[in-house]
Amino acid sequence: MPLIEETVLPGDSLLTLPVVIIGNGPSGICLSYLLSGYRPYLSPEAIHPNPILHTKLEEARHLSIVDQDLEYLSEGLEGRSSNPVAVLFDTLLHPDADFGYDYPPVLHWKLEQHNYIPHIVLGKGPPGGAWHSMEGSMLTISFGDWMELPGLSFKEWAASKRRNIKSDRVMPEEIACYYKHYVKVMGLQKNFRDNVYITSVSRLYREKDDEDRSDQNEDISTQHLEMEDGQKSLIKRNWEVRGYQRATDGSHVPFCLFAENVALATGTFDSPGRLQVEGEDFPFVLHSMSDFGAAISKGKLRGKADPVLIVGAGLTAADAVLCAYNNNIPVVHVFRRRVTDTSLIFKQLPKKLYPEYHKVYHMMCTQSHTVDSNQHSAYTSFPEHNVLSFKPEMKCVLQSASGLKKILKFSVALVLIGSHPNLFFLKDQGHSIGHHSNQPITCKGNPIEIDPYTYECTKEANLFALGPLVGDNFVRFLKGGALGIARCLAIRQKKKHELIESGDGGGDGVP
Repeated sequence: MPLIEETVLPGDSLLTLPVVIIGNGPSGICLSYLLSGYRPYLSPEAIHPNPILHTKLEEARHLSIVDQDLEYLSEGLEGRSSNPVAVLFDTLLHPDADFGYDYPPVLHWKLEQHNYIPHIVLGKGPPGGAWHSMEGSMLTISFGDWMELPGLSFKEWAASKRRNIKSDRVMPEEIACYYKHYVKVMGLQKNFRDNVYITSVSRLYREKDDEDRSDQNEDISTQHLEMEDGQKSLIKRNWEVRGYQRATDGSHVPFCLFAENVALATGTFDSPGRLQVEGEDFPFVLHSMSDFGAAISKGKLRGKADPVLIVGAGLTAADAVLCAYNNNIPVVHVFRRRVTDTSLIFKQLPKKLYPEYHKVYHMMCTQSHTVDSNQHSAYTSFPEHNVLSFKPEMKCVLQSASGLKKILKFSVALVLIGSHPNLFFLKDQGHSIGHHSNQPITCKGNPIEIDPYTYECTKEANLFALGPLVGDNFVRFLKGGALGIARCLAIRQKKKHELIESGDGGGDGVP
């Protein structure tokens, strides 16, 4: 279904949507689900294992969770997210999951058509986002039911596909297929547009009391709206979203939409993290598991005497180590942290549930270059080392924490140090809306600063963010962002309708 072409005049009020969601991964899908009128209620037979939370839920059993005080419900809960609503929604959907329990959700869902809020979800590919481009041979870090979205059991879906689940962990390609099917079975297709690329998201401003209501297009970073003495001041209007949709013949069809609210759900897989060192652009320095997998499948590393150099201490780097190990490719593993660093992701994963990752961690600890005798040819770790440069003869210069330098020969280098969102369509790539102004947005170091209960950007009204952009990398927790945003928008829609019914039709809609 084509989007609105750019030739359409912005003065047409029909083009102003209450919500535009940028990103069609699990964050955008879940938000669309809630905005489509699906509402969670406490199940009649449910008893939450947290007695305090259960008492609170019983107090307003007749109300959906969207219509309740999320701050009150979230109070005192703890979990693996810094966002309280994310912890709340997760414990309602997966009670005591971090303690190893497999309790069923305490919620059931109702479709209430009167709660539908018109919206559109824009994505580069099919629904599922980055899950469609992840390396297909890797197991997901989470269990299958932790990857599921509300209202559709992943296990039941997998069973209907006649797939024999040997493990609770599943392949990314299966998750991608599940998300695509979810949009269809939940009746959300009308809200989704694929093959869409955003080029700009900017504010519309206009002068107060400007009778002709001529709009002035200003960037998102404009903070000072008051004009000099004697001049009119500007008031914030709606958002203008521009971009293009790639047609089946490869052509680009430009569009322009207007929205009262914009929700950023783009994830963080757009730009692989880089070391920013000399020689990093050589063709033998890779930055993704897919490129590494392609090199293996093409036989480029078969029979190579020199090891693969893997840089990074996260789960993707661990996946690369396992991939090389399973293909009998020797590995040199370089990372900056100490193996005893409590912030290492391996410290957060139970050994029984993630044995393969703890196998890598064990090698990181015990098969270090510091072991003088019987060095392991299959794997050698270099903790507390930085890469200084890559040389054209396929050599790497490392530096230890004490300042000592080493030169290593390798067959191919794989830099896996995380990834960053690409918010180029915002002024200054959205640097102004992070916790640390004027710095790039990153999931861990500098997420977008939001109100903890509405997920609205604290530095920009009517702009929302959820998922990895606000620090929630796990699908389990990004669903809380959808809950917070849906509640906030539902309240505002209700107030807007009350104003209209009372005869005060004022608002900020583009006329």
